[in-house]
Amino acid sequence: MAARTVAVVGASRDRSKYGNKSLRAHLQQGWQVFPINPHETEIEGVRAYARLADVPVRLDRVTLYVPPETGITLLDEIAAVRPGELFVNPGAESEALLEAARARGLDPIVACSIVDVGVSPAQL
Repeated sequence: MAARTVAVVGASRDRSKYGNKSLRAHLQQGWQVFPINPHETEIEGVRAYARLADVPVRLDRVTLYVPPETGITLLDEIAAVRPGELFVNPGAESEALLEAARARGLDPIVACSIVDVGVSPAQL
């Protein structure tokens, strides 16, 4: 069976940031990870992509680690790639973002995707 795929929007080289911890947690759990960061070409040894549209596979999950005012500007792009699920992590959510996501046919899961894959962020 092929590995599940995830795009970590807001992935960072800074290992103390949750976007980096999510990338590492998903990798540890066997996911194929696609870091999304327009300012990086590689994070944790994984090729980074500027935009979701650049990811060459269908995504099972998109997980947001950006401020809500940034995330809301990415919803059309997220909706266009039609991920299996959208995680909106603590700090990335706002009522406006959640409403706008639902209006685009997305069903946002407001939870920590690191915990969802069975890892405690404190372990990373």
